[in-house]
Formats: sequence, structure tokens, C-alpha cells
Amino acid sequence: MVADNPGTLRWLISCDESGVGGAAYYGFGSLWMSWQRRGDFAREFRLLTERHGYEYECKWNKCHNRSHLEFFLDVVDFFFDRPWLAFHCLIVRKGMVDKSLHGGDFDLARRKHFAMLLTSKIRQVMRNRPNREHTFRIWVDPIASRYAKADEAVEVISNNVLGQVFGGVRPVDKVITHDSKDTPSIQCDLLLGAVMDAWQQKSQSETKTIIQQRIASRLSWSDLRADTFPGEKKFNIWYFFDPTLGPREVETRSIHLK
Repeated sequence: MVADNPGTLRWLISCDESGVGGAAYYGFGSLWMSWQRRGDFAREFRLLTERHGYEYECKWNKCHNRSHLEFFLDVVDFFFDRPWLAFHCLIVRKGMVDKSLHGGDFDLARRKHFAMLLTSKIRQVMRNRPNREHTFRIWVDPIASRYAKADEAVEVISNNVLGQVFGGVRPVDKVITHDSKDTPSIQCDLLLGAVMDAWQQKSQSETKTIIQQRIASRLSWSDLRADTFPGEKKFNIWYFFDPTLGPREVETRSIHLK
């Protein structure tokens, strides 16, 4: 006999941000897995670092070192070879943000955009499986904000938005700040950084270019300066575009995973 309640689907979303220091674009990345997979991820990632003798954070700003190139390429393949991992990011052109809609404050605009990424993707997951209960635990690297309780604000905003859509439910059970040094899953910064550098068009590192090419190749793309269609599940790039402010500067591409 099949139980009426098949159980709660529990998710872990690990998040990081990029481009908050005055670049043309800023963005947020999120690495998704089921809550039950977090131990598998930590164990397998640790084995990968041990095999390469890598003792640092797996961060995009560390990728300039040619001696660690094979490790970073293996991290890219580690992500793509595991069907239970997904990466979704949001990219915003700073010059397109109407500050008047955010109290004249880029800090508030960024927090809203981060919450928008989370609520949009969570809403898709819940609508895809409407017969299941869902909970989402969100781990974030310290959010660049002068507001000391930025993580709590994201939790409240996300639940308020989702509650209006799904009849009062509060699926985000907690947004918790973690130091990425101690939390490997937050090191999705490698994927986010590669995408953001392609959009910023500023990388002059041969090593970073090779890593970007590996990611693009796994998507069957020539480079990473594009966004994806909304339904892409494995690797999703969402460009926050305002059509009233001019033509799009990138094309939307389909993904054919290798």
C-alpha cells in the first residue's frame, strides 16, 4: 500500500555572491542538493581535495594558480558528473537597477535580488511536486551588507513571498550564515565566479580561462557570456533584464550537457 503522505522533501541550498565591489554586474549563486546528500558531498569533496593535496578554499579568486589547475578542473567535473547537484545563479547589471524602487539603496536592492533568486527557484520546485511537503535550509557566506541581520531578513522576505503563493506555508526553515572556509558546499563560488568573470569580461588569467572553457564545454557552449532558458535544472543562469532600458546584450542559449 502506498502511504498518503510520501514524506517531506528536504533541500539544502548553499549560496554565495559576487561583484559587490563596484563591478558592472553583481550576482548570486546557489548550489542545490537534497538535505540527505550533504554528507555525501562533504565526504566526496574532501577525498577530491586530499587526492590533489589541495589545502585552501575552492574559491574563484584562488584559480589564478596554474599548479592547482587540475584540481579546479576536477571540481568542475565533480559537479557535472553528479546528477543530484544543481547550480542556479542570478546576474544583475548594476546600471539597470532603479534605485528609486529600493529607497535609493543598492544594499537593499541586492538583498531583494538575492531573495528573488531563492523564492523563484523554490517556487518552481514546489510547483513541480505539489503533492509533497518541502523544507529548505539555506546556508550563505556572510552577506555583504551594512545590515547586521541580512540573513534573517532574507528568511523573512522569502517566507512572506512564498506564503502568499502557497497559502501561508513557510518552507524556508532557516537561513544561516556559514564561513565558506568550513563549508565546502558554499564554495559554489567557483562556478559563480567563472560565470561572472565571463560577463564582466575582465579575466586575464590563462588558468581561469581554461576553467571557464571546461564549464562551457560541459554545457556545449563556446563561452559563458549568455543566460539559459528558465526551465534549465542542472545549470541555470538567470539574467535580470529590464526591456524598457534597451536591447539585451546577451543571447539565451539551450544547454546540451556533456
